[in-house]
Amino acid sequence: MRHPNAPENATARQVMRTPSALSRRRAMTILGAAAGLPLLCGRDRPADAAPLCQWTGTSLGSPARLLIYHPDRAAAGWIVARCAAEIERLERAFALYRTDSELSRLNRDGRLESPSHDLSMLLARCQSLSELSGGAFDVTVQPLWNLYAAHFFGQASPAPDGPDPAAIEGARRLVDWQGVDVSPRRIALARPGMGLTLNGIAQGYVTDRVTGILRQHGCDRVLANMGCSEIRAIGRHADGRPWRVGLADPREPETFAVTLDLCDGALCTSGGYGTTFEPTGRFHHLFDPATGASAGHAIAASVFAASATTADALSTTLYVMSPDLRPGLLAHFPGVSALITSPDGTALRVSG
Repeated sequence: MRHPNAPENATARQVMRTPSALSRRRAMTILGAAAGLPLLCGRDRPADAAPLCQWTGTSLGSPARLLIYHPDRAAAGWIVARCAAEIERLERAFALYRTDSELSRLNRDGRLESPSHDLSMLLARCQSLSELSGGAFDVTVQPLWNLYAAHFFGQASPAPDGPDPAAIEGARRLVDWQGVDVSPRRIALARPGMGLTLNGIAQGYVTDRVTGILRQHGCDRVLANMGCSEIRAIGRHADGRPWRVGLADPREPETFAVTLDLCDGALCTSGGYGTTFEPTGRFHHLFDPATGASAGHAIAASVFAASATTADALSTTLYVMSPDLRPGLLAHFPGVSALITSPDGTALRVSG
């Protein structure tokens, strides 16, 4: 599976690793629910409860899964089809691996006329967070991804110390969230060579859109997992238990660091271990826009919020930004909390 950041261009075609090398590691796992077929109604429930319907698919290139308690299998299937159609519609706006997406066309041409409401609105939200975070959240880091991917995946024996510092500085000069002009009529990039990625927020937005459709159609017991690290819950299990989610240990991602209960809220996690450019994990996909290097203030950041869009974007931001600036940022988001794991393995809770 191609990493969601990897566009279908000359750089991507030069990749020497197999596609599976670009896959994202799962940051969270749903506990207490068996894996299902594309739409499967389970039997493990109280006698008077609605059956648990499960759907699996993909969202923006990552595995996706819905768990829905619904009394009518046919109705559940119809609702899920609406959700799948919404995912497909949003991929046509946000997906870098699709050459026909709005984002790919914007990166290719440097401007996009008559953008969709979803794209212009989401980019406006990104600019607001970029300003609040002092630039720690920046959707214009795609040139850094292209550079590191070309270095590590585009040659048989890449230098282990990463790209040449001059090349990093050249790519970093193209990173500037203020160089994106966003309006309902047009989106334009200030300089040739700039490029955007919404990988730090789009999965959360898709999650919110899908759960909005489910809620609109009366689904009140739902767990939506629209990626490897973005989950949103509506209500609880049919027997009243909260949904249970296991957070991966960033030092040993195949094991759980902690298990958490979730109901009526979102949980999103960012971690450099999710996508690495080389085996040590020193070089990963979460870049510090100020330096052009992979961020190193944390090894994981999980955010709890009412909205998956907010949780997704803040988990990326808190991972990248300096620890002393995190409380000030979260002060702008009442009710939001975070669990951040430092490089030495210490976990710290921060609240808004």
